[in-house]
Amino acid sequence: MAEELKKTIIVKKIKKGGGGHHGGAWKIAYADFVTAMMAFFLLMWLLGSTSKAQKAGISDYFKTPLMVAIKNTGGPAVGASDSIMKDTGGKDITKKQGQVKPDDGSKGKEKSVDIKEAEEAMKKAETAKLEELKEKMEKAISDSPELSKFKNQLLMDLTSEGLRVQIVDEQNRPMFNSSKADMQPYAKKILQEIGKVLNGVNNKVSLSGHTDAVPYAGGEAGYSNWELSSDRANASRREMISGGMDESKIVRVVGLGSASLFDKDNPFNPTNRRISIIVMNKQAEEDALKDSAEVNLPSNAQAPEIDEAVAKE
Repeated sequence: MAEELKKTIIVKKIKKGGGGHHGGAWKIAYADFVTAMMAFFLLMWLLGSTSKAQKAGISDYFKTPLMVAIKNTGGPAVGASDSIMKDTGGKDITKKQGQVKPDDGSKGKEKSVDIKEAEEAMKKAETAKLEELKEKMEKAISDSPELSKFKNQLLMDLTSEGLRVQIVDEQNRPMFNSSKADMQPYAKKILQEIGKVLNGVNNKVSLSGHTDAVPYAGGEAGYSNWELSSDRANASRREMISGGMDESKIVRVVGLGSASLFDKDNPFNPTNRRISIIVMNKQAEEDALKDSAEVNLPSNAQAPEIDEAVAKE
């Protein structure tokens, strides 16, 4: 009995519960969650504020990091826009510091190619339209009993300015009276018919008069081939308008004298005496209108003052 009383009795108590006010397990889990959310929003912000070129550079870096590192150390400056290692310093790490390189330019190139292709397509369509007009005029001349006998004097071709129609003199069949701007009846008929046809197109028209190289009597001091060619061009303009062509379609009427010969080998050839009508393409029309705008005085310009003594004389 005494031996049993001497045995030590150990009582092991297990304390249940815990966590209470000072427990920390949930705090660790919450901190991990907040950190993950912060990293997620930071990632979203970086993706939103990063340019396409920067994203491409980062992508290239992770694909071949060694190649990019070699390029940055042995190639262009570290501050280059395609470099992953940006210059240190600066207020905003998302901004490109140092050298700024544009995007690869593929969009710009595609846009310029598209514009060029569109312009080429417009030029082709315009040329096709002028070709169709040429055929229409040739048919109108052939079908007309009055005009068909003068077809040798009507020349048509396509130039850089548009469709050119030239009415040339023959040795025994001039368009105008000698040294005058009085037009022969057949020439009036040709111009009136051409005016009717051209009124059906939207293109603007330019007119130029030409003479041969035979000098005008007393031309150095007064009336010369320059004035004669201008008067003949204006006479042609009037006949085309009387044939039904809208006057606003004509943007230029010039007299070139013998400066632009049809037959350069023979300056006295009657074919050098001619009227040239150009149905202008878009580019030639814009150039002509631009020249006209530059010649016009501005709205605030004043006429030059005339000395009273000169005015009285």
